Amino acid sequence: MNKPKWNRSLKNVFGLLNYPHLFSFVYCFSKEDNFVFQVHIVTWNVGSAVPPDGITSLLELNSADGNADMYIIGLQEMNSMINKRLKDVLFTDQWTELYMDTLSPRGYVLVTSERMQGVLLLVFSRYSHLPFLREIHTESTRTGLGGYWGNKGGVSARMTVFGHSVCFLNCHLPAHMQNLGQRVEDFESILQQQQFQCGGGMGVLDHDLVFWFGDLNFRIEDYDTHVVKSAIESNRLSMLWEKDQLNMAKQSEPTLRGFEEGPLIFPPTYKFDVGTHTYDTSAKKRKPAWTDRILWRLRATCSPGPTHLPTVRRGLTSWLSHGLRVTQHTYRSHMGYTISDHKPVSATFTLQFPFKVDIPLVTLSVDKEWSKVSDASVSFQVVSSFARNSWDWIGLYKVGFRHAKDYVAYVWARLEESDHLAEEHQVMGTNIYFNTLLSYSYMKIKSKMTENNMRVRWHTLLVFGCSLLSSIGSESNLCENI
Repeated sequence: MNKPKWNRSLKNVFGLLNYPHLFSFVYCFSKEDNFVFQVHIVTWNVGSAVPPDGITSLLELNSADGNADMYIIGLQEMNSMINKRLKDVLFTDQWTELYMDTLSPRGYVLVTSERMQGVLLLVFSRYSHLPFLREIHTESTRTGLGGYWGNKGGVSARMTVFGHSVCFLNCHLPAHMQNLGQRVEDFESILQQQQFQCGGGMGVLDHDLVFWFGDLNFRIEDYDTHVVKSAIESNRLSMLWEKDQLNMAKQSEPTLRGFEEGPLIFPPTYKFDVGTHTYDTSAKKRKPAWTDRILWRLRATCSPGPTHLPTVRRGLTSWLSHGLRVTQHTYRSHMGYTISDHKPVSATFTLQFPFKVDIPLVTLSVDKEWSKVSDASVSFQVVSSFARNSWDWIGLYKVGFRHAKDYVAYVWARLEESDHLAEEHQVMGTNIYFNTLLSYSYMKIKSKMTENNMRVRWHTLLVFGCSLLSSIGSESNLCENI
């Protein structure tokens, strides 16, 4: 039996049947209300180091404000030596494993990832949001050695989040003070080359919202190393911010205009002696710099919005004319991590937006208990605008699954001629994978539909979730299916 084809990660999750509490909040807002969605972004040049023992503080998982809806991780300078890279191709790399091990038990799944040598982008989301993250695509652009080497460049992931287009771009730009022009040129090259196969060829800046982050390698001009260190020690960071290359370039470079950034109220994050909190004491004595940054940009159709709010006056909130609002709540470094010569940087954002998408494309249901193979059937209904695909399949996942390929079993949701007329489709779990599963696992699953037929409650001895997923290997343009 052919297995679902995969290319990096899923592009669409059409429907999700899962644990009772996971969907309880999705439908508690009216369409007139703005949905509040929190995104936590991390950028870290890890300097080829092995992962630390824990990253809970980096992800702010014990925050009083609650955990984020999405976690976006951008890493640079992962170990990409040939033997290590070959191992990472065959098995999941150590860094991805660490983030999955940390986030999966808390209800997050790896939605997509993109790696280019030492540059890695990971996108995690709460389970309950999966049916509303659609048109997922990734891209990578090499800029090292004139575009032939991937030690520098950018990796990105784009998707629609409840109908709003969002792009996450993780970059590692050229180093050294004198290469300001090359950094800007490489960034422009990344933007030019990255065209996503949806919406007729969508560029990075065509999205409603763009998050740009990474080791951008911009430096502090004019002041020598002694002056910079003295300003850091006396907490006179504003005088350094004024000479930061990125801040100055945003005023003069058209490509950088429109990108916003919170104030740099944390010390420069580069360069440290590894294993310490001490700035570079080597013979080179690199000048400290804010190389590691997180910025955001709303499309040029941004409306002025109200100007009386404190966050607006500080430049931390911005609007789009159709209602998307972005507010940055935190922007900080994490000085306790010493495995690299860079300190990681994180930022937390709140997105407020009206629903453009508020129901799954597919509604799944289990009509009775499963106690033997012949009982293993799943019914699903699709919205009228949804075009079925011959590669559609239904996966059975244990609650706590880490990524889309973590299915315990699957069956093809066959596309029959009669399906075009049927209001409800049924799939029987009679293949070898379901047989094996049910032979060794006694499952007792009860489901209860709510009045609005939108939420499902499961009570199980062994708890599993069902998802109707789309194969990445499909030749059709999945963006047209949304």
